[in-house]
Amino acid sequence: MTTGRRLVAAALLAAMAGAAGAAEITVSAEGRVLAAPDMATLRLGVRERAETAEAALEATSTATAALLAVLEEAGLAPADVQTSELSLYPVWRNDRDGAAADGFEAANVVTVQLRDLTVLGPVLGAAVAAGANRFDGLSFGLAEPEAAMDLARRRAVAEALRRAALYAEAAGVELPPVRQIQEDGAQAPRPMMLRGAEMDMAAAPPVATGEIALSARVTVVFGPPD
Repeated sequence: MTTGRRLVAAALLAAMAGAAGAAEITVSAEGRVLAAPDMATLRLGVRERAETAEAALEATSTATAALLAVLEEAGLAPADVQTSELSLYPVWRNDRDGAAADGFEAANVVTVQLRDLTVLGPVLGAAVAAGANRFDGLSFGLAEPEAAMDLARRRAVAEALRRAALYAEAAGVELPPVRQIQEDGAQAPRPMMLRGAEMDMAAAPPVATGEIALSARVTVVFGPPD
């Protein structure tokens, strides 16, 4: 090999070595955690219809007072019961002469935080017995989700490290140090919401709490410092 060719080959090898040394690997990964819920949120209330606005509102107020009394008897703290909807509107019917008023409908809905899942079924049954006839949803969650979220974040980073090591090995290069970690998103408990327009339950209906999923997603950049 001539001297010129040797110099060109050496330059190419140096360039390849420099490129290998400056390798950058970017990996996105997700970590998930399943946890048993320890609290529930439900929306329930009363809807009443009458010929006049005053009568509809009075009937709703009476039934709502009975509902709130039941919730208080169940041991719920005042801070865990909040009015989330209060409405009053006319009801219309269509006939030959067009739309005509057909009474009024009033509704009062409360959002309830239950921190003892063992009373969930009895509370729902007692609420129906007290006059609740509207059910807008039930969901489960964690009172303190941060520990589970941190575990999901750890799992996301561990998965990113595992994948990056695999890619580096497959490419025949050394895994560079971590240069940047970015959290792309963390998802707190978002279980399926059970919904129903009108409540039609037996007393103390059975409720299965199951598990809820928490997840975190990260992007990790491996490479030489900027």
